[in-house]
Amino acid sequence: MHEGAGPDDGQAHGGAGTPAGSPYEWVQRGTELLRRGDAAEAVTLLAHAHAAEPASTAVLETLARAQYDSGDFSGAVESFGRLVRRRPDADYAHFGLGLSLSRLGRFGLAAEHLAMAHAMAPHSAEYADRLRQVRATLAARRASGSS
Repeated sequence: MHEGAGPDDGQAHGGAGTPAGSPYEWVQRGTELLRRGDAAEAVTLLAHAHAAEPASTAVLETLARAQYDSGDFSGAVESFGRLVRRRPDADYAHFGLGLSLSRLGRFGLAAEHLAMAHAMAPHSAEYADRLRQVRATLAARRASGSS
């Protein structure tokens, strides 16, 4: 545990269900929770931060990552989708959206976003690998007659 963090660091609340502290502090605590593997707890703080700072693409990206890591793939699709609409030139936003879509079985659309991420950052082995995986899944489904 880092200095200054209590046992309920992610759970401390101010009035009316709002976490204690400022949106900046919520992002800092949420990022630390995400780093420690407590993605579901991070989502709670980061959702408050996003509501308070809706124009911040950095907060939205961190929220989307936490949603993905917590298994909330529908939430991650929504958040990464908003991020792609705001920053269509952000390779990581396309990558996150593609991964999230693939987890929901939406492989065709996932391949489009993964291909966009890979085109923007062709040096990324992870982007290339995930794109290959999704394209292989699509090819296997076509070969078997599945959609």
